[in-house]
This record gives sequence, C-alpha cells and structure tokens, in this order.
Amino acid sequence: MEQEANRLFDDAREKLKEANQELYKPEEDVVSYLVCKNAQHAIVNYLKGFLMQKGIDPTNFKTIDSLYQQCKTINKNFEEVDLSSFACKYDILSSMACNEVSKVDNCCEVAAKVDLFFRQEKIIL
Repeated sequence: MEQEANRLFDDAREKLKEANQELYKPEEDVVSYLVCKNAQHAIVNYLKGFLMQKGIDPTNFKTIDSLYQQCKTINKNFEEVDLSSFACKYDILSSMACNEVSKVDNCCEVAAKVDLFFRQEKIIL
C-alpha cells in the first residue's frame, strides 16, 4: 500500500502543478474546468494516499468529504485543513462550480493548502 500511496502523492503534486500552470495563462485563455478538475484530483489523491499509507482502503469513500472525514478520525490535525470553501467536496466528479476563473482559483488555493498541510505534517517530503 505504501507504493500506491506514494504514487497517489506524486500524481497529486502533478495535478496541482497542472492546475497552477493553467491559472498562469491570461484569464481569457484559462480553461476553468481543467483547473477545477486538476485541483479536485490533487485533493482526492492526497487524501486517498494518506489513507493508503495508514493501511485503509479508500475505495469505500466516494466523496471528498467522506475521505476528509476519515482522515480526521486518524489524525485530528486534519481539522486545520479548511475545505469549507471548496465547492466540490461532496461529489468527487462535480463540475458545477467550474465555470468562472475566480471560483476555480479558489479551488486551486484549497488544493495548495492541502499540499502545504501534508508537507508540514511530514506526510510527504
């Protein structure tokens, strides 16, 4: 499970990088859906990777919120991660909030905060 967790962490970092790169484009060229999906996948993969690292099969958790809640039961420090402004936390495949650059910029910020939390907690290096 450790190898799979590391693969998920690597993929999460790559998706976050791709989301940020898309945001560096002029606003009229930004594909907001792409930013949203990459940020969303980054968060999902970080949370799934953490659960796998702890020996828990994440396939039973179908939403970002359920993944997040399970992570909080293992490590109370996850309460420091604020997902309240992330519009897609209940539905992993939701795209309803992906239509404006300002909204997806927020999604990218939340994913970056998750990444920072994982580094501060030394879950990833």
